[in-house]
Amino acid sequence: MKEVFDVTGMSCAACQANVTKAVAKLDGVNDVDVSLLANRMNVDYDESIVNEKQICDAVAHIGYGASPKVQKEVGKSSMKSDWEARQARVEAESKAAKQRLIQSIILMIVLMYIAMGEMLHLPMPAILSGEQNAMISTIIQALLATYVIFIQRHFYIDGFKGLIRRAPNMDTLVALGSSASYIYALAMTFIMAYGLGHGQMMMVHQAHHSLYFDSSAMILTLVSIGKYLESKSKAKTGDALGKLMDLTPKNATVIRNGQEVEVASESIVAGDIVVMKPGQRVPVDGTITQGVGYLDQSAITGESIPVEKQVGDDVISATINENGIFQFRANRVGDDTTLAQIVRLVDEAGTSKAPIARIADKVAGIFVPVVMGIALLTFVGWMIYSGDFQHALNNGISVLVISCPCALGLATPMAIMVGTEKAARYGILLKSAVSLENLHNIDTIVLDKTGTITEGKPTLQDLKNFSDYSDEELLQVSASIENGSMHPLGQAIVQAAKDKGLSLDTVTNFVNVTGRGVKGTINGKLYLIGNAAFMKEENIAFDDQVSSSLSTLANEGKTPMILANDDVVLGILAVADTVRTTSLQAIQAFKEKGIHVVMLTGDNKQTAQAVAKRLGVDEVISDVLPQDKEEKVRQLHDQGRFVAMVGDGINDAPALVRADVGIAIGAGTDIAMDSADVILMKNSLLDVNTAIDLSKATIRNVHQNLFWAFFYNAICIPAAMGLTGWTMSPMIGALAMSLSSICVCTNAWGLRFFKEKIVAQQEETPKPKVSADVVVEEAKPQPEEHGDPVTMSINGMMCDHCKARVTQALENIDGVSHVQVNVEENKADFEVNSTVSDDQLKEAITNAGYEPVSIERSTETVVLPVEGMMCEHCVKRVNDALASVAGVDSVHVDLDKAQAEVTMKKETKIDALKAAVENAGYTVKEA
Repeated sequence: MKEVFDVTGMSCAACQANVTKAVAKLDGVNDVDVSLLANRMNVDYDESIVNEKQICDAVAHIGYGASPKVQKEVGKSSMKSDWEARQARVEAESKAAKQRLIQSIILMIVLMYIAMGEMLHLPMPAILSGEQNAMISTIIQALLATYVIFIQRHFYIDGFKGLIRRAPNMDTLVALGSSASYIYALAMTFIMAYGLGHGQMMMVHQAHHSLYFDSSAMILTLVSIGKYLESKSKAKTGDALGKLMDLTPKNATVIRNGQEVEVASESIVAGDIVVMKPGQRVPVDGTITQGVGYLDQSAITGESIPVEKQVGDDVISATINENGIFQFRANRVGDDTTLAQIVRLVDEAGTSKAPIARIADKVAGIFVPVVMGIALLTFVGWMIYSGDFQHALNNGISVLVISCPCALGLATPMAIMVGTEKAARYGILLKSAVSLENLHNIDTIVLDKTGTITEGKPTLQDLKNFSDYSDEELLQVSASIENGSMHPLGQAIVQAAKDKGLSLDTVTNFVNVTGRGVKGTINGKLYLIGNAAFMKEENIAFDDQVSSSLSTLANEGKTPMILANDDVVLGILAVADTVRTTSLQAIQAFKEKGIHVVMLTGDNKQTAQAVAKRLGVDEVISDVLPQDKEEKVRQLHDQGRFVAMVGDGINDAPALVRADVGIAIGAGTDIAMDSADVILMKNSLLDVNTAIDLSKATIRNVHQNLFWAFFYNAICIPAAMGLTGWTMSPMIGALAMSLSSICVCTNAWGLRFFKEKIVAQQEETPKPKVSADVVVEEAKPQPEEHGDPVTMSINGMMCDHCKARVTQALENIDGVSHVQVNVEENKADFEVNSTVSDDQLKEAITNAGYEPVSIERSTETVVLPVEGMMCEHCVKRVNDALASVAGVDSVHVDLDKAQAEVTMKKETKIDALKAAVENAGYTVKEA
């Protein structure tokens, strides 16, 4: 049984390792995966041997908390609420850490000034200066340090709790280092008191210069700075996941009791009829029952062009209805929707462990006890060597506080989470961190042909005409005959005729000869269309021209279909499955990476070789049945190759499972298939290249992080021990420890700037041909019209598709121009004329599926009641007078209402308007 547990109290990689170790040693537990970033634990266990309570008790025994994740009612959305709760918890913890940090820094500034001011010749109050006041200075330092310890007491509580329960963590190291400094300083305080009482001022002097109160408090403060910045970096790694969550609209319109009712999207149940209008985002998955819509599916599949959806078609949650009105029946709701499954996959993959992470976990698990041993050895060694207690204690404390298990523990999960979320932005869904790591090892890639390299839908490619018919007439006859057949090749001809707007003739005496072709009569004439074998059976002779054409077309990978009447061949129509525009580009990129490319297909050898030659594929395996594909992948694997299989995820399922990395392309709504490790939401092999590049970038980032973490500890621990001949202050050690974690987090966060190296090449739009006798007049440039600059804050944008959608929504409003959308800053800058209201702008953004937050204009509109106007001549005088005022953009004077509506820059003064009206001979009653 597999179950998810929420874990509390973890603060570092050692905590994660302790929890893992405690649960893993229970009888009946098969596997444990603990995520420090998500505070979550996945446990695979035999419920007949061990139960939930025993697992939770094992975690509690070592000082942490664990509870089974609450399962929500089926059909209800729990993912978003869980995410919001997690984010609220992170924000609350971050806010509390910030408050503790600010208080500690303020106290530390005062403490450091008192402790070191006299040494640095800074101005000091008389009561704190000189040896006669040493005790007063010491008591104040002790009070300030004690207050800092109280503020940062969680280090002591968690650290000593772990030590008592033999599960030490990073907090244990910090608590030991800080408390050792504090206790030593207290001992020096008692020595000072003794010296003052017995008149031994030299003893007082030495003890006063041996105080460690500032070190004790500084250790805690510097470590808390690092922990706070580290938490901010962790929070940033979840930004993409949060934006995915925001793609679900808050409300939706459903039909209840025959009436349209607006309800919360989470309350939609399976079977509800949902009404969709232009600009609205689809709340759940379903099937259209009425109407037609054009859906922008870019947020899910990455398709930039809206897709037409009719009755019977499926719609996907989080897509936007660009145009049309339709109704659909809700099929998958709550956590079963496509969007919810995407979010779950991204979340689970981001917090799962890659094999490389388990090395760091093992090291982190023994790191803290080893460091404590090294610190003790350092102290004892220096006591034996020098006999200087203060020096020995200084070095021992430095070892404790400079060691950083967090850098080791965060090195992999931070990079994996950012990499996984970045992949999701490109429509690449990774089922686990293992998938992300394995992608960079690929040396052989096996591509299914139909539906992967090709579109999976045959189209008419060539027409050879051997008759007196025109090409259009030949196509019309062929399509009319094939219209009675449901064969894909025949339907390709029918579709070609429809695309050209040709009408189909009535066919009588229609006959379908299975595996051969079809025939029928049109206007009393018999026509046949089919393969060469069919023609021979019907005694239709071929001349050399026909035979040569048949051979040429077959060598090009096309399927020739012969059209004949009762005694002679009229023409050949060649049908082929179109190669995707991105396939050649992608295969070339594979080869540039040194990857061996294999095409696996059930097509005959001649057709397969023709396609392979055009694409530059290294190896072709043809005439393969679906059930034999798995065996072919196994053979490649047995040759020692690291194989990725790319297929449609349905008939290729066995092969996808057999491969080292199974990649399902164009999965659409079926994202939960178990056969693939990687799911591509778009029908493009270019995304496989992007996935490989991202995997390499992520693993490179992990190696950099691990190198830094190991290098840092390998260099700093010996330095802190004093082996380099330089004595390190514990405060410097604490600062270095904090910086090491921050460096790892910042480096991982840099993966957010990864960009795909190869983008789909766009075909040039052909220029319209113009006949020689037509003169085209070059359009003269028109002066640009500028309106009022407006800045609008918008929530919910996450990618370039969002940018395009918001831009289009604003540009569709009459009076809006010069739109510039910035996704990173969540804002749009544009210009509007005076006719556009804030409500119009907000409605457009809301209908596009985003949340308008605020609108800032540089102008405002005021209404001036004007007295004395009698006629249209008066109106013109008032209008001209107001328009002449600097900063006025537009004026509308209404004689009947005796008022003037003025749109002006905000800095324009009302008094200037009044003066202009009065100079024209009229009076402004009030503004």
